[in-house]
Amino acid sequence: MKHLLSMADAKDEVFEILSIAEDLKSGKIGGKPLEDKYLGMIFEKSSTRTRVSFEVGINQLGGTGLYLSSKDLQLNRGEPISDTARVLSRFLDCIMLRSKSHETAQQLAKYSSVPVISGLTDKEHPCQAFADLLTIKEYKGSFDDLKLVFVGDGNNVCNSLLLACAYVGMDMTVACPEGYEPDKQIYELAVKEAKETDSTITVEHDLDKAVEGADILYTDVWVSMGDEDELEERQCVFKQYQINQELLDKANKDAIVMHCLPAIRGQEITDDVMTSDASAIWDEAENRLHAQKAILYKILVE
Repeated sequence: MKHLLSMADAKDEVFEILSIAEDLKSGKIGGKPLEDKYLGMIFEKSSTRTRVSFEVGINQLGGTGLYLSSKDLQLNRGEPISDTARVLSRFLDCIMLRSKSHETAQQLAKYSSVPVISGLTDKEHPCQAFADLLTIKEYKGSFDDLKLVFVGDGNNVCNSLLLACAYVGMDMTVACPEGYEPDKQIYELAVKEAKETDSTITVEHDLDKAVEGADILYTDVWVSMGDEDELEERQCVFKQYQINQELLDKANKDAIVMHCLPAIRGQEITDDVMTSDASAIWDEAENRLHAQKAILYKILVE
């Protein structure tokens, strides 16, 4: 795995990265393994968890993180991404990109001689998926016989989760309105991979049917960055696709609730569920740090 732009890039290393994350979190792996390593972090989109977790993570591992706003780079003046990639590769050991377009991340990786990590694109969010898997493992012990139900828009987070669940052998159902299904190509790949791990990947438009037997209820905002012009339409379409106590009661008794954040309380999730005993959201947010560190460790040390 030279680059991590998609969960597919880590197909054969998912369990190894999760193991590294556990060892880093517990202190089993200590020291400063990334001493004298430099991570450039390019942001085209605003961020809280991605920026802080990568910046803190690289520093905890002994390296240095540099925040690079796209507005401050020559990219903002029209420099080709290929030229930026070639130049930054001479200065840095790794590049993290949070981009509006997945194609931009692919171009950066194509012309970069150092590893490129996606901190989110419009197509996928693999770093979030690793934090999610780590959280589920902590709460449930393993991925065997588990069912995750993603409630809402089949967006970038959903896309990466489809592949993540397929690779670890966990069932996943996407409960979404018609017309808001996940990426077709990624969905088909996940279905194919799930057959190899004896798990199932499905899309269900009936929310009540979808949550039957759910061990994990997961949601994200109805309006992702870049979809703001669809605000009113999406609020109308998704109004029934909310994780609330009534929905949680239809899942398994020990079901947990997850959200990648930021959350719009009262829309995709209610305040009482976010702060309930079923909520794993805050541990999930913390695990962004440990997952990011594991990814950096895997790419730059091993």
